[in-house]
Amino acid sequence: MKVKKNILVGCTGSVATIKLPLLVEKLLQLTEFEVEVHVIVTEHARHFFSPQDLPAAVTLHTDAEEWTSWQKRGDPVLHIELGKWADLLVIAPLDANSLAKMANGLCDNLLLCTTRAWDPSKPLLFCPAMNTRMWEHPITAAQIGTLKSWGHREVPCIAKTLMCGDTGLGAMAEVDTIVSTIRDALSMEQS
Repeated sequence: MKVKKNILVGCTGSVATIKLPLLVEKLLQLTEFEVEVHVIVTEHARHFFSPQDLPAAVTLHTDAEEWTSWQKRGDPVLHIELGKWADLLVIAPLDANSLAKMANGLCDNLLLCTTRAWDPSKPLLFCPAMNTRMWEHPITAAQIGTLKSWGHREVPCIAKTLMCGDTGLGAMAEVDTIVSTIRDALSMEQS
């Protein structure tokens, strides 16, 4: 019998969010586990995909839900409940803005509240995605170093021609690489 794994996918305001439907589809095809997927998108991430492109089995969470789901004391708090539910969180893509916020402890949306309350004993993977000029800014390496110092795992960006036409480092890792890294992280949790 396959072990059930709950995967939480976070997307931020990078054009690489266009790969969300493919990423989710490939996660649902993992043969080693019985997988359930929930997705958290920031408001800016919503610009880059259509919810109808996600499989019906996937639950989509937005910032608005964080505030409408809580009415009174004792009600569940969504970012806490998602953190308890998930066996693994992957942020794909993690844009420069959200990277900066995360590295400085800011939590002004559902995704960043979830990361701030994340149980460090569970894997949190992040996949940077930004323009080459942003990637090469000195603060980027420091912010990534901060996340890694907390035990979060980077799925490194790659070099290619970006949507804006620039060529260089900053593109999100390929979907197959991300899925393989998730598979390995979940398998390590099994051991």
